[in-house]
Order: sequence, then C-alpha cells, then structure tokens
Amino acid sequence: MNPESRHKAGAAPEPSAAGGSLQLSGKQLLLAITGVMLAMFLAAVSQINIATAMPRIVVDLGGFDRYTWAATAYLVASAIAIPIAGRLADIFGRRIFFVLGLAVFMIGSIPAGLSQSMNQLIASRAVMGVGGGILMANSFAAAADLFPPAERGRYIGLIGLVYGMSSVIGPPLAGFITDNISWNWVFLMNVPAGIPVLWLLARTYPQISPNVEKRKLDYPGMVTLTLAVASLMIALSRGGLHDQWGSLQVGGLLGFGLAMALIFLVIESKSDSPIMPLEIYGNRAVAVSVTVTVLTGFGLHSTALFTPLFFQGVLGSTATGSGGLLTPMMLGMVFGAIVSGRRLSRTGEGYRRQALMSSGAMAAGIYLISTMNENTGIARAMAYVSLTGLGLGGAMSACNLAVQNSVPFRLVGSATSAIQFSRLFSGTLGLAVLGVVLTAGFSSRLEETVSESVRAALAQGQFEAVKQNPRALVDPSAIEALRAGFAERGLDGVQMADSFLGALGSALVGGLRDAFTLSAIVVGLSFVAALFLRVEKRKG
Repeated sequence: MNPESRHKAGAAPEPSAAGGSLQLSGKQLLLAITGVMLAMFLAAVSQINIATAMPRIVVDLGGFDRYTWAATAYLVASAIAIPIAGRLADIFGRRIFFVLGLAVFMIGSIPAGLSQSMNQLIASRAVMGVGGGILMANSFAAAADLFPPAERGRYIGLIGLVYGMSSVIGPPLAGFITDNISWNWVFLMNVPAGIPVLWLLARTYPQISPNVEKRKLDYPGMVTLTLAVASLMIALSRGGLHDQWGSLQVGGLLGFGLAMALIFLVIESKSDSPIMPLEIYGNRAVAVSVTVTVLTGFGLHSTALFTPLFFQGVLGSTATGSGGLLTPMMLGMVFGAIVSGRRLSRTGEGYRRQALMSSGAMAAGIYLISTMNENTGIARAMAYVSLTGLGLGGAMSACNLAVQNSVPFRLVGSATSAIQFSRLFSGTLGLAVLGVVLTAGFSSRLEETVSESVRAALAQGQFEAVKQNPRALVDPSAIEALRAGFAERGLDGVQMADSFLGALGSALVGGLRDAFTLSAIVVGLSFVAALFLRVEKRKG
C-alpha cells in the first residue's frame, strides 16, 4: 500500500513500514519537531528540577524520611512506561501517545502542586513519571517518523540539545520559582506550559497507522514488566541508603523483581504480540548498542551526583556553585550529540568509529575525574567533566542512530525504547553500586586516619554517624557545630578539629576515587563492546 492510498483527511501521508519517514511540508515538519522538542523538554526538566525544590517542600510537608522518594517515584514510573509506550506506539502510531503522555503528565502535575502531604506528592510524581516516560520514549523514536535515515542524526542531535539544556536550565529555574513564588508552581507551571504544546502536537504531528497485522495487547507482559522494574528499581534506590542490602525489605524486593523478570522473558518468548519483542536483540546493532548504553549509563548519574560532592566537600564550593560547575558536562554532552549526529548524517556510516571515540572519551574523562584531589584546580576539573559529557553525548547519538537505521520501521519504537530504558535502569544500578563503594572507601580510610584521641573528643556515636554521612564537609552549620564541640578542649581542641576535618576531606577523596575508578572501568568496557558494532540497513 503506497503512502497516497493511506492519506487521511487533515493529516500528512503515512509512511509505509519500510519507509519510516514522511514527505512533509517545511512548515509542518518544523512545527512537528518543535512540538516534540518542547514535550521532551517538559519531561526532562521535571525529572531533575525537583532537587532544588525539595528542601522547601520538606519544610512545608514534612516527611524527611521520604526525601528521595518523590524523585525515585518519577524515575521508576518512567522506566516502566518507556518500553510499554514504545511498543504500543509501534502498533497504534505515535501521535496518540504524544497527546496521551503529555495529558497524563499535566494531570499528575496538578495534585503534585496542590499536595498537602509527602505521600500525596510521591503518588502524584509517579503519575507525572508515567506521562514523562511516554514522552521520552516517543521523542527519540519520532526521528524515524519524520526523517529518512540519512537525516536522523541532525534530529538526534537536537534532542540531545534539548535534554542537555533541560539539565542546565531546570534546577536554577525551579530554585527561582521556589524562592520567588512557591514550590507548588514548580509543578503547576506544567499545565499552562503544556497546553500549547499539547495543541501543537495534536494539530501538527502526522497521524500514522503502522502496518501491523496483530494489534493484540500483551497484558501479562505489561503486568510482569511493571512488577519486575518497580521492584528492582525501588530495591536499588533504597539499598544501603534507607535499608541494609541484606535486609528483608531490599532482599525481598530484589528476589521478587528477578523472579518477575524471568517470568516476563518467558511470556515474551511465547507471546504473539510481545510488549518487548525479543527479536530486536537478535539484531547485532541493537544488542551492541544496548550493551554500550548499559555500560555508559552506569557512569552517567553517578558522575552527575558525585562530582558536586567533590566540588563541595573537597574544593569547598557552595551548592549553587557546584551545580554551575556541572554545566560544562551538560554542554559537552550537547556538543557531542550534535557533532556525532551530524557526522553520521553526512556520511551515513562510521557508527563503530563514532561509538569507539565517544565511549573512549567518556571513560578517559571519568578516569581523569578519579585522579582529582585537594590540589586540583577548578579549570582542570571542568575540563575533565567536559570530556566526560562530550563522550556521553556522542555515544548516545551513535547508539540511537545505529538502532533506528538497522531495525524495521514496525519495531523502531521498541528498539529505541530499549536504549532509553537501558540507560535509565543502568544509571539506577550504577548509583546503587557506586554509592556502596563510596561509603565503604570513605569509612575504611576514616578508620585508618582518625586517632583515638580525636574520636574520644567527639560526642558518643558521632564518629560512627559521620562515617555514614560526612555532612560536616558540605554543611557550614555542621562545621561550626563540630568546631564548637572541639573548642571546649582549648588549643588542643582547635588542632583536633583541623585534624578531623582534614581526615574527612582525605577520606572523601579516597572514597570518590574508588567510585570513579570503578565507573571508569565499567564505562571502559563500552569501548570493547563498541568494537562489535555493525549496522546493516534493513527494510520491512
């Protein structure tokens, strides 16, 4: 069936399954791309901007023991929604899911902004995460709808730009709104901002009815995937932070999640219309790209989280300043994605070379970060995080393009979602593992360097508490309280305070070095995986 015979009133011609791109007018293409990028921006900003609003939220709502749950709820819900939405969009078309995803996102934003308790906020953030996951899954896959393979790299670069800029703009914007209006409007603003985007997508994004013979929904697969992802991600998020890794809560969630994952794989292997078609992993480009994404994603969130800790705890930067020092990483990611996408669009080949250069650059950047210490200058630190971002952006672009240009159009959403899901899940895994490494390295070094006399000068249980949470390095009030406690011992107390703070800084440098070294090794394995990347263009 040719595109003309499937043209619907008020919509652009629909692509054949083999085509994977539309012939749109310049104006409609521009409007459609604009709508997609704005939707992506709203979803990406809401993923990270809550960090700057949470201190004020906790003051109003209480629930400090659930401080991280509002962010975790969004990530878990997004991770569940991404593969499901990607597959359903392959079956029913992407426009309806852009509209649905943005509508759910906006609906969840209203009770989030009007929350009267922390539990209400957490539940509302989960609803927002579902909508955000639907938007993120289809924003990357939209390249296959709107562009032929040779031009998709430019679009992937633009999406990288939007994603990177959301990381730069989101936290300061949320902080400004919180300080000058109220934290409620960090969420409520999504409604007036989302309405014109919703209208734009509904009016300009082409209506496509994919050539899919079986439209039966895989409900058992959806249920088991939801249970597996939710259990595993919650366990990874709580382990070592809220509960011990060997606790019944974490161990039970991990065991249940793994069991559900195995059942999910069995269901998908036998389903007539699987929610996550396992056949995509038989494609070499998909299998290698997912592997590269898992390995690079392992180091993504840990680098973004632990580097500000170094800036604040070791170099003495403020919280605001440490956030600004991460800007080069985000800008490097944007530049890497754009350059990689444009180069691949221009040549139509070189995926392996681009993935090798990018993964190698990211691994080198994280390794250089692991060498930082008290004497590292700000300029050098910024250069290291810039190199890390540059490599990450290039790897993201290369993997997305390799997948989209190698699978049949009917599976583009599923394959692209596999990349996004892998990055999100491996990032959560990386935070959990590297958090344990950091804490263990910090604690052991502190045990070795702090003398018995200094420990005796501390209040009962204070040394053990500091080993688990070195708050005195990043909180000026905690430093003052610590010094005041030691000052009661006179001159010796002042010297003890200096010695203890110095030991804390050295131990933190050592713990961070352990975490970044392991991260560099894992990301370095992505270079090995990229050696096997090969893209064979397919149709159908």
